[in-house]
Amino acid sequence: MYSWVNLISAWAIPVIIVFIPLYAAYRKIAVYESFVDGAKEGFDTAIRIIPHLVGMMVAISVFRASGAMELMIGWIRPFCAMLGIPSEILPLAILRPITGAGSLAFTTDLLQQFGPDSMVGRIASTIQGSTDTTLYVITVYFGAIGIRKASYALKVGLISDAVGFVASIVICYLVFA
Repeated sequence: MYSWVNLISAWAIPVIIVFIPLYAAYRKIAVYESFVDGAKEGFDTAIRIIPHLVGMMVAISVFRASGAMELMIGWIRPFCAMLGIPSEILPLAILRPITGAGSLAFTTDLLQQFGPDSMVGRIASTIQGSTDTTLYVITVYFGAIGIRKASYALKVGLISDAVGFVASIVICYLVFA
């Protein structure tokens, strides 16, 4: 089974890269012109996103530099200790909904400090893969297309991040402990 997964993984991207232009040629679609049109739209979108992106990055920097994150972790740590949740992953639980790059950097630090095969490393990796950057997505993408009322999306996104966080811990303890 493992060899089949490796084989599929090795060939998936090359097959897709060859298949799409061939299928477009079969359907008589101008591939290059479609690509250029999409790139133009992408550039316009990037220009509209920049102010929202800068605002989000400033907010993240203020959150971390002000000590608010450490204060929040200090409040949560005793509760997590009672439940057996490693306190080392708490900053990841706070950072992940806010920033992908910041949470990835923190996960990398955890993996270097504890190792990828440690329980902390496994939980951090699972959290990284099963949660999303909810606040970033809402700020940047909703802002780019002009959606102003995002409260329901925010609630659902943060609830799903919390579920992903808890499920990551439970599943890692069930599988690896």
